Amino acid sequence: MNNRPLILVFGATGQQGGSVATALIKAGWPVRVMVRNTLSEASVSLRDAGADVVEGTFDDKDAMRAAMHGAYGVFSVQPSSPGGAVTDEEEVRYGKTIAELSVECGIKHLVYSSGSAAGDEPTGLAHYETKALIERYIRTLPINSTIVRPAPFMELLVMPGFGLDEKRFTFFMKREKQMQVLAVEDIGKIVTAIYTDPERFKGKTFEIASDVVTGQQLEELFSMAAGQPVPYSRFTDEFLAANPFLQKLTALVDDGRLAGNADLESMRQINPELRSFKSWLEGPGRSEFESSLGTSGKWAFNQ
Repeated sequence: MNNRPLILVFGATGQQGGSVATALIKAGWPVRVMVRNTLSEASVSLRDAGADVVEGTFDDKDAMRAAMHGAYGVFSVQPSSPGGAVTDEEEVRYGKTIAELSVECGIKHLVYSSGSAAGDEPTGLAHYETKALIERYIRTLPINSTIVRPAPFMELLVMPGFGLDEKRFTFFMKREKQMQVLAVEDIGKIVTAIYTDPERFKGKTFEIASDVVTGQQLEELFSMAAGQPVPYSRFTDEFLAANPFLQKLTALVDDGRLAGNADLESMRQINPELRSFKSWLEGPGRSEFESSLGTSGKWAFNQ
């Protein structure tokens, strides 16, 4: 393992934690993951890849302490309320607890994954306010930390509910406006770079993204991938008026906070393999896109 120290990854059976665990293992880092079910398919795959898989939950402080034993770094990400698994209060408690235990257990570098719209200015959405609270708490603690704020995932764009099953696509930004997006696989590569060069990144908070797309570009790329026209449109005012959650997200895109402010040139320096949306759609996202062409439904976070 090239004498690299151990990193404990939370959320490793999910998108972000799974990306981080996979990237660290591929780069030769010893990785430990704490999971609810050590016999799940995702857990077994992580063990087969070389991770030390231990059992525990966010409510079990003793299990978390044990998992942190001997670790140099901790990657912290929590489930959030739009997914339906936890409340906002639980997300904040879990994020703070991991940070507190990291200090108690002598962790040298905590990396916390927040959200691109989180910050000092209120968003009106608990999904981001919870993350801003966790960010602020981490900054009060005596620990080297790095906070990343991921842009919306490329994987989000091919979820059922945006109209691809009807050979159209409806989304947040106006046709000519742009929005940054992030390939989930890039999260792990960026976090690996942070642990590889801790002095460069300690104490920093920054947005991370892989590419930027406009509504028109999405129309062109989706049409090319589908082999037929897939016209783009922005959510109508009437639709947004009936969907307060999406209405608030759209407002955050309009004011720039959710449209993204990551420095993409810096991202490419951190991760030279940064994914463009075009290459993602042609590669790892192809099967999800094809599935969405035949799958109807409401957007999962439409609350």
